[in-house]
Amino acid sequence: MIELPDAACVYTPATEARPEPLTLQIQFTGSGSEYFRIWIVNLLLTLLTLGLYLPFAKVRRLRYFYANTRVGGQALSFHGRPWPMFRGFVLLLLLAGAYGLAGHFSPLAGFLAYLLLCALWPALWRAGLQFRLGNTRWRGLRLSFQGDLAGAYKAVAPLYIPAMLLMAGTAWQAWKDPMARMGPGAIVGMVGLVGMVLLSPYFLARIKRYQHEGYAYADQRGQFMVGTGRFYVLVLKGLLVSLLPLALAIGIAMGLVLLLKPSGAMNPAIGVGIVMLGYLLYFMMIGPYFTARTQNLVWSGTRSEGLEFHSRLSFRRLLWLTLINWLLTALTLSLYRPFAAIKTARLRLESVSLQVHGDVEAWRAQAQGATNDASGEAAGDFFGFDMGW
Repeated sequence: MIELPDAACVYTPATEARPEPLTLQIQFTGSGSEYFRIWIVNLLLTLLTLGLYLPFAKVRRLRYFYANTRVGGQALSFHGRPWPMFRGFVLLLLLAGAYGLAGHFSPLAGFLAYLLLCALWPALWRAGLQFRLGNTRWRGLRLSFQGDLAGAYKAVAPLYIPAMLLMAGTAWQAWKDPMARMGPGAIVGMVGLVGMVLLSPYFLARIKRYQHEGYAYADQRGQFMVGTGRFYVLVLKGLLVSLLPLALAIGIAMGLVLLLKPSGAMNPAIGVGIVMLGYLLYFMMIGPYFTARTQNLVWSGTRSEGLEFHSRLSFRRLLWLTLINWLLTALTLSLYRPFAAIKTARLRLESVSLQVHGDVEAWRAQAQGATNDASGEAAGDFFGFDMGW
């Protein structure tokens, strides 16, 4: 009989400590003067072709921004071809044109065209995600989007239902009695509008979850760790922030009224100027606020088994940069726009870092044969939809 060694004498190797995660910083090396040359050529050719050059302009812009975005010292690259994007662009123009023309014939035709767009849009949106990711590479390996078609329709459903009520109510009211202020159609439309407002944070949460859980690199598949409630908190905080420009405009108006009280009523032009100031301040503040808070919330909640994102975009820095960009763009009659785009991209990208748990080179070696074949080009390669996410 073979005697087994005593359990106490069996050698058990010590558990290897998990290596510390590697932090990869994102750097953006784009130059405003370099991008200005690309931007001005794109603008001129787009004007000369009555907008038909837009897909080609977008490819040039994406290639420049990707080539100047370095993750851990390695630049991204975009390999999308302009002609597939042109075909997708023309198809979208035809769909939008058909919808616009249908609305001129009758409210019912407009509503039916809207239903057709609703039926097609999730599939087009998914194709756009597949096209953008399928033509993006990092460290020589293609990214991909793995979200399924059913998931795209489920993601947009929370906003589709009230939006359809709004459109149906509007068409019903226009068909029954377009001159009446209130009727059954108007009530249905109002219910749809209120539903859209109340469900907007839920819709945003569903959209971001579908997007980020579909992102994939090698064998890493995205996970989204943000609950819907945090999107409602984000929107409520944004509404509170939006009250600040209104309060500032009211304060300026009251101060002018007190200052000019002895001399009579305030000039109407001054009142219009105050309203315009409040309007501009509103968009200057609300845009950067939602941009910064949404980026931090979404990307800090995105991870995979071996990847973890962190975003620390400062609202104050983005707000200040936005104010400067708006001022210089107005003073230069929009010629500062490419410089503003470069500075905004640098601030947003360099506020994000990536923690890697594992060996990226091992992932690449494992996925190289399966991912770099020609089948990856099938994602939107005929109709190169790109929704600009």
